Amino acid sequence: MAGRRLTVVQLLPALEGGGVERGTLEVARALVAAGHRSVVISGGGRMVAQLLAEGSEHVTLPVGRKSLLTFRYVPRLRRLLRELDADILHARSRLPAWLGWFAWRGMAAARPRFVTTVHGFYSPGRYSGVMVRGERVIAVSRAIEGYILEHYPQVDPRRIRVIPRGVDPREFPRGFQPSPAWREQWDAAYPQLRGRLVLTLPGRITRLKGHHDLIELIACLRARGVDAHGLVVGGEDPRRRAYAGELRRAVSERGLDGHITFTGPRGDMREVYAVSAAVLSLSAKPESFGRTVLEALSLGRPVLGYAHGGVGEILADLYPQGRVANGDWHELCERLAHGPLPSVPPVGNYSLGEMTAQTLALYAELAV
Repeated sequence: MAGRRLTVVQLLPALEGGGVERGTLEVARALVAAGHRSVVISGGGRMVAQLLAEGSEHVTLPVGRKSLLTFRYVPRLRRLLRELDADILHARSRLPAWLGWFAWRGMAAARPRFVTTVHGFYSPGRYSGVMVRGERVIAVSRAIEGYILEHYPQVDPRRIRVIPRGVDPREFPRGFQPSPAWREQWDAAYPQLRGRLVLTLPGRITRLKGHHDLIELIACLRARGVDAHGLVVGGEDPRRRAYAGELRRAVSERGLDGHITFTGPRGDMREVYAVSAAVLSLSAKPESFGRTVLEALSLGRPVLGYAHGGVGEILADLYPQGRVANGDWHELCERLAHGPLPSVPPVGNYSLGEMTAQTLALYAELAV
């Protein structure tokens, strides 16, 4: 381990699951491996067991509860930071960041260095502005860096560090093929996919993910004589069940009941990507990064996606043949109707190791 041992505290609402939570655990794991002390403060959740098993500590505090009463935890959080003798306080979400900022501001000279990560295109304004108050502000893509500079011009660009999320090539190795046992179970569960051009749209079922464009795409391809099948892999948002029903009605109305499958959430995305002819990213609004795009490309699977936000950025860097103008499902149809997509070159950057190394280097730089 180079340099002195640091105590790094990451602050987020909960550890139930999701991209922010995965990134938190990845950085925590890297801190422990480098000999540092890793502490996460959150409201708890199913990922806490993994965090602890990998050598970090966890403090349960409901810092993500959306209520003004949550601010009563500011003094307790300040005491915790002093007791831990924290070198770095890294806030990853807006409400916890406000608590962290108030606690940090009241610590005078003996306080840790304050880091924030902007994970998304938050609604600009005072509430979201806390995410650019860090002494260093991590942007998860160049698109997010541009968002910060556009909406918060008071931020010194030298405080911003672009550190994209990464994928572990050992988890998503190029050329991966599922085991025969998995394939047998898959074929038994989804016999309607056999021999077809399977186009996979991963992600939770919410209106912004572009499911209606997928429906139009499958209808277009089938009208062109292409035996395509749409695969929607993701859980329904409990708050938006009406939208899921709307999608199923749209599929039926287009006569596509046998040509679009909703699998629900799955824990074997690597295998699902591997048996897909292509993976799609059709979000109507730009995404901050696009982890699913990177995972599929790491496996060597072609990706077609709308060329905006972090997805467009990744495709421009790694697979420019997959970029399509936002909302242009007609172009998607044309490309897929004209035969196999170009092969994907090996992914040489956007690695998990690169992401964690840059994050730990930033911590070390601040803690000097």
